[in-house]
Parts: sequence; C-alpha cells; structure tokens
Amino acid sequence: MKLLVIEDHDQLSANIRTYLHGEGYVCEVAGSYQQAVEKLYAYQYDLVALDLMLPDGNGLDLLRTIKENWPQICVLIISAKNALDDKIKGLDLGADDYLAKPFHLAELNARLRAIFRRKNQQGDDKIQFEDMELNTQTFEVVVGGQVLDLTRKEFELIQYLLLNQNRVLTKQSIAEHLWGDYMDTADSFDFVYQHIKNLRKKVAEAGGTDYIHTVYGVGYKFKKG
Repeated sequence: MKLLVIEDHDQLSANIRTYLHGEGYVCEVAGSYQQAVEKLYAYQYDLVALDLMLPDGNGLDLLRTIKENWPQICVLIISAKNALDDKIKGLDLGADDYLAKPFHLAELNARLRAIFRRKNQQGDDKIQFEDMELNTQTFEVVVGGQVLDLTRKEFELIQYLLLNQNRVLTKQSIAEHLWGDYMDTADSFDFVYQHIKNLRKKVAEAGGTDYIHTVYGVGYKFKKG
C-alpha cells in the first residue's frame, strides 16, 4: 500500500514513515498544504494520513480537494484531542476515520489497514479472483490450493494489479507505487518487467492462469481472458 503522510511536524512524520516502512508500506511525506497538493497531482496513493493543522492552509479544505479529485483514496485524519469540531466536519466531508494525537504507531497502522480493507475489500482480509486468492493479513497468495512462494514486493505487485483489474498500469506507475515517488527519476523500468516475469513463472508453476496481460509500449493489465 502507498501512503502519503501530510504532517508539518518533522519528527512525527519521520517516525511514522520509519515505522510504516517496516510494516510494508511505501510511505511518502508532505510537510505543507502546497507540497501535499503537488504530490497528489503528480503521484498515485492508496491512503492519506492528514493533519488538519497545516502551516499554509486548512486541512479540511485539502480533504475536500482530495475527495473531489481522488475519491478512491482512503483518508485518515490525525488531529489534536481538542479538535472535536474539526474531526466531525472531516468525517462529514468524507474522511474514512480519525485518530487523536498522541497515538501509538501500532494503532495508526491498524486504522489504516482497516479503512483500506473496508473501501477496497468490503472489510475482508481475502480477495478472490477466479482461481486465485490473496490474503492481506498473511501476505499469501493461493493458486489452485497451493501457496505461492512470493517475495514481499511480488505480493505487493500482484495486489496492486488485482485491485486495479481491467486498468492499464504503466511501468512507471507500478514502480512509483511499489518503490516510492523518487522512481519518477529512474532511467529505466526494466526491473518491473523482471518482477512481472518472476510472478508469472510462480503462478504457472502452481498450475494457475496468467491474468497479467502485456500492453506493449505502455505497461500491464490484470484481467480475465
């Protein structure tokens, strides 16, 4: 999962980034309203953790912008304990949940995973697609009753493809989603092809169907047939 943390306290955002990276997230940080807007327009995110108190703008206005332009993004408000009115307004504007400061990073992780499951997996830990089952809690993919021996990045790759089935995903968007925004400066995305190749091989060895279709000159599409 790819997360944008919008928080102006550098130490807190650094702690969040370090912790969630260890939990398997690709985590980016924006320290201001303007920087957040620039990142949102330039890159794709699954989740946003949004502090309402930003130095150059109102977090509620930013929330409204997110919901108008990227309604698929899950938003968790992180706010001060005494900001009850703002939290209520945020939920009314479409935020998926809120978490009062100070908070434990483990709870932040649990809240983020819960809202992602609710929005993308109907609250279920498992995603079923034809003969393939993906479990987001155990990080396992089962094909024909056999658990695939996947690396963490291979699991994240197949999850990203599956959640965006029938959509063409460019190699650059895949690279940025799985490795971070800085990948937009990469000279080549050949490593994406190698990961796709390894994934296809492991699915085939388990007797599964290859649902990853190459869109030549562009990227890949996950679909039936």
